[in-house]
Parts: sequence; C-alpha cells; structure tokens
Amino acid sequence: MRRALGGILAACAFAVAAGGAAAAPGADVRLSNDTGGGYVSAYTLGTGHAYTDGVLQECSIARGRQNEPALAIDPRNPSVILGSSNDYCGVYGPPGDPDTGSPAGPIWLGYYRSENGGQTFQSSLVPGYPGDTSPYAALAQIRTASSGDPVIAWDGHGRAFFGSESSEDPAGTPKGFGDEWVATYENSGGGTVNDGKRYVGTVTVAKGSSAPLTGKFNDKTAIEADRTGGTFDGNVYFAWSRFTGQDTSNIYFVRSTDHGRTFSKPKLLTPNAANLQDPRIDVTGNGHVYVTYDVGDLNNGQQSGVQIVKSTDGGKTFSSPAQIVRYTSWEESDESVAGGVNRDCGDGPDACISGYTFFRNDSTTDSSADQKDRAHEYVYLLYNASIPGSEVSTGTSYGTEGGGTGSQAGAYFVRYNGATGAHTTPKLISASTAGHQSYPDISADGGMLHTEWWDSRNDPCYSAARPIGNCADTSTVPALDVYASSSSNAGNTWTSAVKLTDVRSNGNDEQFDDRRVPFGGDYLWVSSIGSFAYSVWTDWRNTVAGTDPRETGDSDNDGADVKQCRALDPATGTYGPDTCPHAGGLDQNIYGDVSP
Repeated sequence: MRRALGGILAACAFAVAAGGAAAAPGADVRLSNDTGGGYVSAYTLGTGHAYTDGVLQECSIARGRQNEPALAIDPRNPSVILGSSNDYCGVYGPPGDPDTGSPAGPIWLGYYRSENGGQTFQSSLVPGYPGDTSPYAALAQIRTASSGDPVIAWDGHGRAFFGSESSEDPAGTPKGFGDEWVATYENSGGGTVNDGKRYVGTVTVAKGSSAPLTGKFNDKTAIEADRTGGTFDGNVYFAWSRFTGQDTSNIYFVRSTDHGRTFSKPKLLTPNAANLQDPRIDVTGNGHVYVTYDVGDLNNGQQSGVQIVKSTDGGKTFSSPAQIVRYTSWEESDESVAGGVNRDCGDGPDACISGYTFFRNDSTTDSSADQKDRAHEYVYLLYNASIPGSEVSTGTSYGTEGGGTGSQAGAYFVRYNGATGAHTTPKLISASTAGHQSYPDISADGGMLHTEWWDSRNDPCYSAARPIGNCADTSTVPALDVYASSSSNAGNTWTSAVKLTDVRSNGNDEQFDDRRVPFGGDYLWVSSIGSFAYSVWTDWRNTVAGTDPRETGDSDNDGADVKQCRALDPATGTYGPDTCPHAGGLDQNIYGDVSP
C-alpha cells in the first residue's frame, strides 16, 4: 500500500510538471547498473517471485558495455519510465568462470525501469536470452543468441512494447538470422505505477535468411502505438530496413490490432529506391500513420535526404514515398591500413592511414508527431548533416565528405505538414561556431517539442578537419557532451541549448574488436509527456583507462586504450586475450537526465 501511494503521489507531481514549465536538468542518472548486484529478473519484477540465473548474476558484476539506448515515458503515469539498450552485461559470464577473455554470453536488450520519474532505475533484461530458464522464457517465441537496436513504445492502456533485431544463431554457426521481434509488457496490477511491468510474450514479426550475413537480413528498427483514442487506438506499428545486398535496403512495415499478440505480414513501403535506413513511425492526432527514413547516396544519382510515406487507414495501405529534404551527408571515414575505407578507426587491423581514432558517426534522421494535437497534421523532423560552407581540406585520408574533405555537422529541424505536403525550410536547432552535432532525437507531445543530440562544441581539440576528440598529434581527449533544447510553438523558435551531461566523455575509448576500436552506437533517445522530458545517451565516464601491451610504448599515441590484462606467449611472441574484462576497461554505460 505504501509503495502504491508513493507511485500515485509521484504521478501527481509529474502530472503538474507535464502541464507547466519544463524541469531543469539535475544530476545524471545511470540506467545500466551492472555493478554491485544491480540486475534482477523480469520475472521477479513482474510477479514478486525470486528468480536468478548465471546471466543475471554476471550482469550484476559485469562493468560491461551498453549502447544505442531507447526510452519511453508512460503516458498514463509519467513517473514510470522504461529504458533499454544493446546490453553486453552477460557476455563474459556466468560469474565464477575463469576470465578467459573469450565471450560466452549474450548481447541482449536491457530493461531499465524507473517509478520515480527517472531519479533511479532498476536494471533487468528482456526475457528470452540464452541462459534464461525463468517461467517467462517459454513466452519468448524467438530464435536468436543475440539482439540489438532496441525501440520502445507505450499504448494508452498501460502496455509497453519493446522492438528488436536479432542476429546470431544459438547453435553457434556464422549464420545471421536477422529476425525482427516485439516483446509486450502489461500492467501487473495495483495502479498505473505498475504499467508495463508484467512480461506477456515476444513474437517474431519478420524472419531473415539463415545465411552468413548475406541474403535477407533485417535491421534498423522503429515502433509506435496509437494513443489517440480514435478509430485505430491501440494499434501497434513496427518498421525496419531489410538488407538484400550491398547498398540494397528498403523499408518494411507490420501492424498489430490485438495489442502485440499477432502482426500482419511484412509490407514493402519503398518499391522504387534502395539504400534506405533508420525508419521512424509517427502517429498524428487524427490517427494517420507516417514513416520517415534516411535516403543514402547511390551511383544512379540518388542523393542523401529524408523521405516519408503516409497511411490514413491504420497502416493497411500507404502512399508512394515523398521527398522532404535533400542534404550533404556527414560521415566520418578514412582509408584502412589494410586497404579499403573504414567508417571507424583504431589500432592494429582497425588502424587507418591518418592515425586518428574514432567511432562510427554519420548523418541520421529522427521524427515525431504529437498525438494530442487534433488541429494539425504535423510531423517534426530532426537530422544532422554537413553545414554548407563549412568544408575544409583535412590534409589526410580522413574526411566527412569523402577522403580529404572535412566539414562541420549540424542538427537541423523541419516541420512537415501531412495535410498539405508542405514543409518549413531546414533550420539549425542550435548554431555553434565550433563542434559537431550528431545523432539528434526529437519527441513531441502536448504542444511541446523536445530535442537532444551529441555535441562536441567543448572539444578542446575541435577542428572540422579532424574526428571528434582528436588532436593534431592524433591523441584523443574527452569531447562529447549531450545538449538539449525545446520549443512550445511547433518549432518556430527554440530555447537556448542546455548541456545535460555532468561529465564530458571520450567516445573514442577502444572497447570493441578485442580492445582495438571504439563504438558508440547509432542513436540517442528523448521521450516526453507535455513539458516533462527525459533524455538518455551512451556514456564513457566510468571507463577505466589502461595500456595495451600489444602496442610497445603505446606506439599509436591515441590515449584511447582501456584497462586490460594480457599474457605474452613466449613461443609465438603474441599476447593472449584480455583476462580482466570486469576491471572497468569495458565500463560503457547508459546515462540519462531530465531534459529542459
């Protein structure tokens, strides 16, 4: 009774915030608590019955990696917030096994739950992971040993939906299944504070081909639910990119009319184009469904930009694609020392000719619609791209507009009117003379817009000719912050950008491919109910620095090596795997904060 009353009081407090002035950022909050016993079972959360397993025990001590966060605030009770990420916490488990340095556990979807408006989070995993023997495991009708690209949506009735793409074969073969699936959580009873708490099952909505990363591979997820109270209220919509070859990807879509229990057959939305990724689904106040997505450059003259399709019948049929904007793509790349072009650079086989170290970072798109707005049919679009006129010669093989040419990346806003097809002129959310803006995200609700993005305006080594956080001597420094802004007039004007991060991160820490290359994921996330918004991001503040003994005297001078322990084999003169993966070198986390 006390717990339920606390939830009700918190809900009332945040209901006031949602209708009044925006809250100010506070102390950053960690969502992925993979230390000090921080993970519990979804079965325990949903039923109160004790359960654990080796994966959850490992996740509670892992100090592992998490990236690509997702977040959604409960529209019935803004004190309830659900988050997720690509969660690597179980990779080196179970505990008690010797640290051999050989990954054995799953990469899975995190389930992070707050019942106090994001002040604290309880960390868990979505059921169905390898090693899950809870009563919930049988409800996960999926075939995979790993999963990623989490997305979350709420309906208006206490249900939450987690979407994902799946990759590895549980049998251990090099097959890439590339399935897509949706997990459903419902209210567990006892008031809205228990919304989205009881797991009820997972269904596969699209199957890939069982081929070694060829054939049909599904990736890049999107999800939304209709909360309008109209004809299609409660419908769940899911979209993704289907890859069928190099530079050949299109957008597919399914819908559920029974609260996620079953889904329609996949529908192709983009029959006359290719190299399409990053779909986003939006529902306007009249129940119309929009899907936006990135368009990539192709040799046939196709130029980078954003397209949109529309459904007026609850996702049964869609219009032909319409082009909203075109832009010059911003994508960090370099020539590999092994030949070819890399989208990220590090050490050893991952090294690039320029000597720089950087994670994958390029132009992306996000969009949102206000389901409470009955007066307009607006879709709000946010993307980052090269700022015209900012091009410089890099003097190296590195570039953002091809090798040798660098540029500044900015986050642009466009308002699209679905009723007329007209749109506003793209405008920078927060113009800055220094720094790159990447992976922007936007949320619309109750007449308010909220945005966030990675921003390197505080990078002490900033240059449009170099990657984020890279100095002229090829060393790296902490350079990434998260900034946020809001608008109360449909994006006509925006508040001054506010820094959310309490600690600046070095996103170039080499934590992947056997501690040789960095990776930060492909998106950040903001969710809002009225003026109350919450943002989440990938963060490296807890990463423990170290030395890589494979680099004599740290010969690459990047300052991006992480804590690791390796033994030299005198017979071969080579070093073995990292045998201390729990020592903090892999401690990449998801953090969040209230957004203004």
